[in-house]
Amino acid sequence: MAEFTVYPAIDMRGGKCVRLLQGDYNQETVYGDSPFDMAKSFADAGARWIHMVDLDGAKEKRRINHEHVVKAAKELPAAIQVGGGIRTEEDVAYYLENGVDRVILGSVAVSHPEFCQKMLEMYGEQIVIGLDARNGYVAVNGWLETSEVTAEALGQQMAAHGAETFIFTDIEKDGTLNGPNVEAIASLAKATGKDVIASGGVSVLEDLHVLQRRADEGVAGAIVGKAIYTGRVDTKTALKEVDGPC
Repeated sequence: MAEFTVYPAIDMRGGKCVRLLQGDYNQETVYGDSPFDMAKSFADAGARWIHMVDLDGAKEKRRINHEHVVKAAKELPAAIQVGGGIRTEEDVAYYLENGVDRVILGSVAVSHPEFCQKMLEMYGEQIVIGLDARNGYVAVNGWLETSEVTAEALGQQMAAHGAETFIFTDIEKDGTLNGPNVEAIASLAKATGKDVIASGGVSVLEDLHVLQRRADEGVAGAIVGKAIYTGRVDTKTALKEVDGPC
């Protein structure tokens, strides 16, 4: 039986919970002063997983907001996956040794695919490959640059190296509340034969139902950020109606 997971999202910048519009660091909205308190509220609502991103880390190419992530991983019952600023073997080991369940490798999949291959060999399903695409091509370094590699080609390459889970973000959709790019997500799942978590564009509960209906095709979950923070999606309702076996 296919399973669909809702991942409430926490994007961290300057130690606060923020959201960016289409990855633009100049279009930031602050939604909370404490990433841990936000994570606890999601865990209290019943979230099985929480998605945390170190935006400062993504931009500076090093871990910056890691203490908030580790605190959540150690003190909350929800599983934690984290991305942003993870560039070295030491970074990956730091998170996994401190209770984080999955580490997301994004830009390095383009710049250093051999590193991702090594991490997949060492840690298996604890490594998730993040594919952030602009017009089908992978964007890197906090979305500040676009590569010449397509998301599907890179996905197939990483799947061959052992990746079991991908996070696909359509940058044009991120933070816009215009609905997810369902066909691109399902297409990536088909191309790789692996689970794909949707990121970007979820605006209402029905968007989650639409994605959930594609669970048998490999659409394994959705990351929800702005829709929760703006009150368009109620966390408890989403978890109750969409999260779990389907």
